[in-house]
Amino acid sequence: MLGLDFSFISLDVLQKFVWGGLVFSVQLTIVATLGGIFFGTLLALMRLSGKPVLMGPASFYVNGMRSIPLVMVILWFYLLMPFVIGRPIGAELSAIITFVAFEAAYFSEIMRAGIQSIPRGQVFAGQALGMTYAQNMRLVVLPQAFRNMLPVLLTQTIILFQDTSLVYAIGAYDLLKGFTNAGKIYGRTEEAYLLAAVVYFVICFALSWGVKRLQAKISIVR
Repeated sequence: MLGLDFSFISLDVLQKFVWGGLVFSVQLTIVATLGGIFFGTLLALMRLSGKPVLMGPASFYVNGMRSIPLVMVILWFYLLMPFVIGRPIGAELSAIITFVAFEAAYFSEIMRAGIQSIPRGQVFAGQALGMTYAQNMRLVVLPQAFRNMLPVLLTQTIILFQDTSLVYAIGAYDLLKGFTNAGKIYGRTEEAYLLAAVVYFVICFALSWGVKRLQAKISIVR
């Protein structure tokens, strides 16, 4: 097959080089998703608050982050932060902080759309019952918004998992880095990159299929 040789791949090679990178990629995806949703929800509430003192900074942050390539944010934070705090923070920690900060901007837009999708009548009903703005959001609006946006949130998480390969730029040991190291050591770089692409495809395709099934179930419930 075009001179390719995959005989170097074995369970031992996968455990030694690839498994650790896969674990970090998954951990980074989970932490960035949870952190991104948390801070993204706060940003969305700030933008919908109607108060300029909150709307201005939130809009500036979201629009600014969404206008910069993720790989540039990763590199800037990794290279400039040591000058700010006086010491390096490491590639892995830098990747986690960067992804949470970056994904918060994208999850913010998803949550803002979800909140705005809730009929105003339900908000007015909560107000009629004497609920405060915070209680209305926590008990009435946000639970429905999360359910409505769940397929989109999961789709963004899949994209996030794909983007974890960008931490390769700062030397973090992710899934792509694991395949790269194996390929270099065994002199099979092309095969290693091809296998990495296949693994990314299989994982993301399976997750996308699951999201479609979930979306279909949510549509039936509605």
